[in-house]
Amino acid sequence: DFNNIVFSPLFFRLILLTQNNCVFTAIKNSILRFIDFFYSPFAKLMDIRTFRYLACGGSNVVIDTLIYFVSYNFILLRQAHTVMGIPFQAHILAFAMSFSVSFPIGFVLSKYIVFPESELKGRIQLFRYALLVGSCIILNVFFLKLFVEFLGWYPTPSKVITTGIVAVFSFFSQRKFTFKVQM
Repeated sequence: DFNNIVFSPLFFRLILLTQNNCVFTAIKNSILRFIDFFYSPFAKLMDIRTFRYLACGGSNVVIDTLIYFVSYNFILLRQAHTVMGIPFQAHILAFAMSFSVSFPIGFVLSKYIVFPESELKGRIQLFRYALLVGSCIILNVFFLKLFVEFLGWYPTPSKVITTGIVAVFSFFSQRKFTFKVQM
């Protein structure tokens, strides 16, 4: 079962232990070279960390949004479902499905690509990231319910707007809290 793999302690232990793996280092360096290749036109507008955050976050948002769209339209068929006796609207379940993929991807990209200079231990970063993500989930649910259920907007554009709002909050929270550089 996918959720058992993604949310298992072993999965996160593997993420935290990959730092010394040669294959992981090669992938990390390739991602950094690829992102940094496109940085020069934006150098006057933002620092490299902000650019890397936008590149990694943007990639994660694309993956998240695609999974959300497919889940909402083709897996859940735009209909509410009951999970463990609790009824959920399709847009909330689609969010949960896309989140189960975007959470670990986002953590790994933030830890190793955007904020590699953080000296906090990986388990502290993961704990803080989970706290931040918990806040982001609350914001996501709030804005999705506001846009879809109260304002009557379409779910996918609502998800995109919600993601933009939450991304700004997330960037500053990650920089100042989750992956803070100790001085």
